Amino acid sequence: MPPFRDIALRLPGDLLSAFALLTRLPLPNHRGTGAGSAWAWPLVGAVLGACGAALASGALWLGVTPGVTSVLVLALGAMLTGGLHEDGLSDTADGLFGGWTRDRRLEIMKDSRVGSYGVLALVLVTLARWSALTALLVYGDHWAALVATGAISRAPMALVMALLPNARGSGLSHATGRPAPGVAVVALGLATGLALAVLGWSALGPLVVAAGIMVVLSVVALRKIGGQTGDILGALQQLVEVGCLTALAAAAG
Repeated sequence: MPPFRDIALRLPGDLLSAFALLTRLPLPNHRGTGAGSAWAWPLVGAVLGACGAALASGALWLGVTPGVTSVLVLALGAMLTGGLHEDGLSDTADGLFGGWTRDRRLEIMKDSRVGSYGVLALVLVTLARWSALTALLVYGDHWAALVATGAISRAPMALVMALLPNARGSGLSHATGRPAPGVAVVALGLATGLALAVLGWSALGPLVVAAGIMVVLSVVALRKIGGQTGDILGALQQLVEVGCLTALAAAAG
């Protein structure tokens, strides 16, 4: 069955599965479709971005400063996702840079405790996201930026899952499965289409940045642990998000 026809038939279930996996929204019980719903991840990101943009617009209208508004937007994003991607970022930093062997790195990444590398990664990436978002609230179109960034930052997760083997053989990424190449291509197309729709040709910069970050992290993950894990995917989303926001803030300034 062709990927597009397959997706059309499973549309309601895939959407529910994607939101259930990537958010903490109170959704009805549903038997997830796993990696087959990866095409819809950019749509989930776009919705989360729109929620953040709506909060930002309301806060600015009430007279809240852009800096504090950025904090509120980042806090809302973490609440809606349960800090899923932030957790992956901290575990990835600890594992990739805190261990000397593949097995030790995977062991560290599985440990729920956060080490110095993880703390530094969370602080620096969050600070960079805050700085870029604050600049966009002052100089740019935060609606377009947040919706596009939310969509773009979820597509590389599907691509990396499809292209790289699972390094651990357990965990969330392994349980979700590997999306078919066609599903990953649809995710990429959806993210690109959404970005172009809200940003126009200004979307090219963030898309190029996202591709570069995806390639670099994929190479590092392959060399250090032999593939991808759920933590790697979470770190990828965070790094692509900060890269996209930074590119858009630079263009707006």
